Amino acid sequence: MADIDLTEGIVPFRIQHINTPCHTYYKIIGDLSSDSPRLIVLHGGPGTGHEYLLPFGRLWQQFGIPVVFYDQIGCAASTHLPQTAGDESFWQESLFLDELNNLLDTLQLRDGPGYFILGHSWGGRIAASFAATRPEGLQRLVLASGIASSRSYVEGIQIIRSQLPPDVQLVIDEEEQKGNFDSPRFREAINVFFRNYFCRAEPFPPKEVLPAFKHMSEDKTVRDAIAGPSPLNCTGSFRDWTCIPRLHQIAVPTLVYNGEFDTSHDITTMPFFEHIPRVRWITFPDAGHMCHLERQELAEKVFRVVGEFLTQEK
Repeated sequence: MADIDLTEGIVPFRIQHINTPCHTYYKIIGDLSSDSPRLIVLHGGPGTGHEYLLPFGRLWQQFGIPVVFYDQIGCAASTHLPQTAGDESFWQESLFLDELNNLLDTLQLRDGPGYFILGHSWGGRIAASFAATRPEGLQRLVLASGIASSRSYVEGIQIIRSQLPPDVQLVIDEEEQKGNFDSPRFREAINVFFRNYFCRAEPFPPKEVLPAFKHMSEDKTVRDAIAGPSPLNCTGSFRDWTCIPRLHQIAVPTLVYNGEFDTSHDITTMPFFEHIPRVRWITFPDAGHMCHLERQELAEKVFRVVGEFLTQEK
């Protein structure tokens, strides 16, 4: 079994029209000089950070795949830009594609054996859009509880919320109409949603998710600009976003997975399966949006499925 190697640092990221010196924080588990392609992991949110995905670091130990995590601009340990709050023209897909390309170039991750991409949730949006550009060096793609379009995501959420207890639905509806997304009443109701569809771990929330909640509560710039204040809707700059028309351009083998009770409902997952030419879709039973943080046997299955997919011969 490979030894654990841990490296972290920052890479400068120049953003047009921003005078502030910016950087992207990264963390590497494994040895980039190994013969294996590197796995670049894109976190969800928007507005969280890499911490809740760190369990994927075991792919280095189990499969010899070096894993590169990073915090997207505006998130966690990367540069925060509160001066851009509410600026929808700034918080666009191109910003995140530029950041990913900058990370790949600066760390020279396109060289040698190339790299894999895994995008979880919101990160799946950027991962799919990136892969559709047919970037140099990309070998395989994993879309983990990804989102093919904002419209399909919201449609799926509406189906899910209709399955909540009537009293919970009523509270959510009333507080949403008032815009009271931070009220104790809304939080109590939304926790029922989170426990059933976001992460089905017991106890809830698992410790790995706590940094994500902390990041989003301390700086809402990214989430509010891109998605809006409600966790059950998308009213920000990505409200009309879709990558569906571009999915046929993804040229690498692709693994798509979601959970049976995932916030990334089958409605927003199906387009990946329908339009990506070389694709496999797995739905994990009795699983939510955070499959890799739920039951131990489920987490182990997720890592095994991903690791075997990334290391199988073409």
